[in-house]
Amino acid sequence: MAEPRARHRARGTLQFTASDLQSLLHAFGDNTAPTTSQTTNSSQQPPPASLPQTLATLDEILHTFLLETCHAAALSASYSRRAKLKPEDFKFVLRHDERLLGRVLEQVWKERNMKEERRVMDFESVGKEGVGGLEGIAQAGGVGGADLGVGRRKGGKRKRVKGEEGGEGGRVKRGRSEE
Repeated sequence: MAEPRARHRARGTLQFTASDLQSLLHAFGDNTAPTTSQTTNSSQQPPPASLPQTLATLDEILHTFLLETCHAAALSASYSRRAKLKPEDFKFVLRHDERLLGRVLEQVWKERNMKEERRVMDFESVGKEGVGGLEGIAQAGGVGGADLGVGRRKGGKRKRVKGEEGGEGGRVKRGRSEE
């Protein structure tokens, strides 16, 4: 898929860092990345770095792939009459490449798990900061006291407060709590 509007790109400049491209080449089997193990044999030199032409070609391939994927996702969103891209648009574009789609879904799953773990960690740290257990968290949040809060709930109804004036159903609480 071609770009809707061609952009001028300065030759010789890389969109990605050389170390990232070098790592990507090494991950796909290039043996020119320096080894991490130190050998006692001083005659063995580390292999040379990848050629600049190789890095430039890989950079161009990655840049083109990302642009085409984003444009295809934007086209998918426009078919759905949306202006904003959603993750489902990218999943739709990558649906024919099972390995790539699986990798994307794996990364999404890992990110959700990490967010959940961070949320749990924050919950536990609140309990340890001098507020004891669930009762302390409820007191810090204002739950369980006489004041039930101000404003509307999710359904648009106001909270009712039992009192002398309200009779059977109680009065509707408006504004700040009267003391």
